Amino acid sequence: MCTWFYADYKPLSNFIDKAQKLPLADKIGNAMSKPKFMAGNIRPTDMAAVLAPDKRCKIAVFPMIWGFTHEAASRPIINCRIESADIKPLWKDSWFRRRCVIPASWYYEWGVPPSEGDLYHRNEYYKIKKEKYVIQPEGAEITYLAGLYRFEEHRGVQVPMFAVITRESVEPVSSIHDRMPLILGKGSLSEWIHPNGDPDKIAKTALTKMVMEKARDYPEPEPDFMQI
Repeated sequence: MCTWFYADYKPLSNFIDKAQKLPLADKIGNAMSKPKFMAGNIRPTDMAAVLAPDKRCKIAVFPMIWGFTHEAASRPIINCRIESADIKPLWKDSWFRRRCVIPASWYYEWGVPPSEGDLYHRNEYYKIKKEKYVIQPEGAEITYLAGLYRFEEHRGVQVPMFAVITRESVEPVSSIHDRMPLILGKGSLSEWIHPNGDPDKIAKTALTKMVMEKARDYPEPEPDFMQI
């Protein structure tokens, strides 16, 4: 699952700078009362730099808000299960026509350490204090999270909103959680975001070799106006 990810400014500066400079970032910020700072810890309802197709169906960078809103949900819906992405009304149109990629450094997951998980009865598992882990593909500096997007009207502005696609987890992630984001290789990005791409086919090439370690406190970069 993915409920929080980290965007390290240095390796992601090309994406973040482009997204921040777009007039759309100011419009979204005003409509959603959100800062357009897109580095550091990114949480649901935050603005982030996202890759999506431009008018020529080429990869471009856009600012988007994390989480689809739905009248039946009290909070934004931030993750989409790939098993039902082509069926559920909330996701179906985006699955076939509006796919995106969220560049991150890593994502976080919470769980009981694998060495301790078997010591607890299943009924007690949810009472145990979980530890936070950072997870990313083996040997990768950038983690490309597969996502879907759509436009929602907020205060008269058409705001692009995204959600992260999740799948059944693989080792070592499965030792602490049964879900994980769908993570793409760099070579799959263009085909994934292209409206005529085959999402089912591309999803089968998702990366599965992950590295996982206990998280520490990572610095929140200062916004530009605070830097000297």
